[in-house]
Amino acid sequence: MKKIAILSSLFIGVLAWAQGIKFEDSNFASILAKAKKENKLVFIDAYASWCGPCKLMAKNIFPLQAVGDYYNAHFINAKIDMEKGEGIELAKKYNVKAFPTYLFIDGNGEAIHRTLGYVEEKDFIEFAKDAENPNKRLVALKQKFEGGEKDPEFLKNLAMLTMYNDSDFAGKVMNRYFQQKPTLDQEDIQMLLAGTQSTESPLYKIFQDKKADIVKILPEDKYEKFDKNIKLNTVAKKAYNADTKTWNDSYFMTETQKFLTKDEADKVLKRMKANRALKNKDIPTYEKLILELYQDTSTASSEELNSLAWNFFENVDNKTSLAKAVTWAQESVKKDQNFANTDTLANLYNKMGDKKNAKLWAEKSIELAKTTGQDSTDTEKLLKSL
Repeated sequence: MKKIAILSSLFIGVLAWAQGIKFEDSNFASILAKAKKENKLVFIDAYASWCGPCKLMAKNIFPLQAVGDYYNAHFINAKIDMEKGEGIELAKKYNVKAFPTYLFIDGNGEAIHRTLGYVEEKDFIEFAKDAENPNKRLVALKQKFEGGEKDPEFLKNLAMLTMYNDSDFAGKVMNRYFQQKPTLDQEDIQMLLAGTQSTESPLYKIFQDKKADIVKILPEDKYEKFDKNIKLNTVAKKAYNADTKTWNDSYFMTETQKFLTKDEADKVLKRMKANRALKNKDIPTYEKLILELYQDTSTASSEELNSLAWNFFENVDNKTSLAKAVTWAQESVKKDQNFANTDTLANLYNKMGDKKNAKLWAEKSIELAKTTGQDSTDTEKLLKSL
């Protein structure tokens, strides 16, 4: 019996190892040292706690046996929240601007390959194999581009790999790609729209020159709206000083009124200031601006209202403001009841001390989660605490 027990425990241990990626529980310096000692690359899941695709990867992909078998054998693996602790500096060092970002770092701390977003099992393993192949790493692909490579598929893939973390380089890649395309298909247009971030980018001229192609796929009013957004992004980038965390209101209002009304420009500036304040953890400013902007919520979508309510739940403690957030969540539920906004409402009621309503909406949220196949673990924890 003792032998059977020992064998059973060993068998369970093997199964546990095979169930997914084993992430190191250590600081980055120690992880890097271990990788160098074992002559392996470091794989980093660079995530944020609020990121939906990050949670889905953790739930659906990282636990898979095939994924775990490959990553555990070939890499030293780490999960790092890019908005907390040492992750903040690592995000700056490795230019992480979107989540989830996946980084492969060599023993010297150099990033040699990367991608981002939700990735299915087969592609996630293939991507890891590319990281081990010097000819397929992002560093090598960039060198190939600098050498003059013009193959359309190569350029398209390289643009998608670099678009969200190195937009200037991606712009150069896409510019070369589009220069050799007399007409654009739907995939080309989607890539052009995603890559055109500024009126000063060479892609903006292509965006203008190819308008006839674009409006065949995208209605003209949406083209014009997108054009306004590009102009807004350009002005906002110049109006905001990231070092001093201040805005040049006068410049913003003058430049944006060339394509917006004064009232529209004022609302956009407040919204941008609010978003920036939230990012900078300046909660009083964020709270004040959002309350000003959303006195009337009749035109706001269910998703927008739920996002506002959840941000207040996570960051605001003022009871009057939280009561306002409850009304936003209630309106979100009225417009489109779903797992997310019922969960928000439950959490808000709990924060307000209304256990009865918190319990009612937590139960409703869990019920909706079951019917739609969503993960209700956190809501179930809330319900148990009530």
